[in-house]
Amino acid sequence: MKIIEVTNRKTRHLFLKTPKILYKNDPYWVCPPDPEIESIFNPRQNRFFKEGEAIRWILVNEKNKPLGRIAAFYYREYARSHKQPTGGTGFFECINDQGAANLLFDTAKKWLESKGMEAMDGPVNFGENDNHWGLLVKGFIHPGYGMPYNFPYYRELFENYGFKLFFEQFSYHMDITLPFPDRFWKIADWVMRRPGFRFEHARLSEAGKYINDLVTIYNTAWAEMKENFTPLEAEVVKKDFLKNKAVIDEELVWFVYHNDEPVALYLLLPDINMILKHFNGRLHLINKLRFLYYQKTRKIKRVRAVMAGVVPKYQGTGLESGIFKSLEPVFSKKYWYTEIELSWVGDFNPKMRSVYEAVGGKLSKIHHTYRYLFDRNAPFERYMPEIAEDKEKFHAQKFQTEVHPDSGAIRKKYNYLKK
Repeated sequence: MKIIEVTNRKTRHLFLKTPKILYKNDPYWVCPPDPEIESIFNPRQNRFFKEGEAIRWILVNEKNKPLGRIAAFYYREYARSHKQPTGGTGFFECINDQGAANLLFDTAKKWLESKGMEAMDGPVNFGENDNHWGLLVKGFIHPGYGMPYNFPYYRELFENYGFKLFFEQFSYHMDITLPFPDRFWKIADWVMRRPGFRFEHARLSEAGKYINDLVTIYNTAWAEMKENFTPLEAEVVKKDFLKNKAVIDEELVWFVYHNDEPVALYLLLPDINMILKHFNGRLHLINKLRFLYYQKTRKIKRVRAVMAGVVPKYQGTGLESGIFKSLEPVFSKKYWYTEIELSWVGDFNPKMRSVYEAVGGKLSKIHHTYRYLFDRNAPFERYMPEIAEDKEKFHAQKFQTEVHPDSGAIRKKYNYLKK
């Protein structure tokens, strides 16, 4: 086996081809669009290169057949926000061979050490954490767009190497053909009657206004996280909007205003993985036309919640209930949407998990974000953001997570967090 750095067109092609070979017979894996993956490693397209670097490798056998791949990267602001300067590794794919995996991990570690890093998180993205972030450990079913899917044995490859759980990521699935709980609607009705509050969906004709409101809410709502937080920039969001305009449904993007000030948002996107699964990563002209055909014939039955935020002053006021209440007539009209993937929410955010359970969400998938300390004698600490309420209570009543078809059973485990 040998490691090859990705440096030219041939090796870039091989990097993209590797997972297509490994998952060839997997019924659930969906190949991300090749241009999307390439854009992550293009300094002209990824803003994280302004304060960071990224590198990729392929692992091949003696016949140059790909056995695996990996990427390593660091972003200075993220690195400085942790006790040990921390980089990242991601886009990991590998045959079921610990030796092969170790060679890939060692290569990433060595490069990150040369850049002054003392730890690496993985598998993570060289970009925002709403895409390509985390290792799937439970719920090996259809992945939502942007959510990682991998073989079950990857968990052993990571943990046998020495990666330790940094935090858990929970995704809930919600059957929107079923009625919401009556108690939830009572809360929603009360919230929506409060003076000064206005609930409205975005309008693409006024995209500039809503992009600015989104940035304001997101940066205010998440700034207190400190670690793992990178402020959004309006220009970056605008570029993403233009790139994804064809799949955005304005009636699935909701904002809450109080006295005309933006205070909450909820962003749902049609799950285009239901179309992309037919393309094997290729987005040439014919596939683009096929995409439009599938879209117009309503082949997308799922939507994915990709962003939510409530500014601190209004957290705990039930605004999320009002947003779901506002979405009810939308889904009644757009009956072809039957399921929402509510993803992802960290184990450090019990409030949002409680909201997902209250609307009938069922815990369906669990991803892990791991951390590997280069100094093997250094004490390891789980991720616990400063905004978490009552850290000691959280640790003292640490719960065992499991995928369970009955959200009520899960709710009992989290009950102490709702008091």
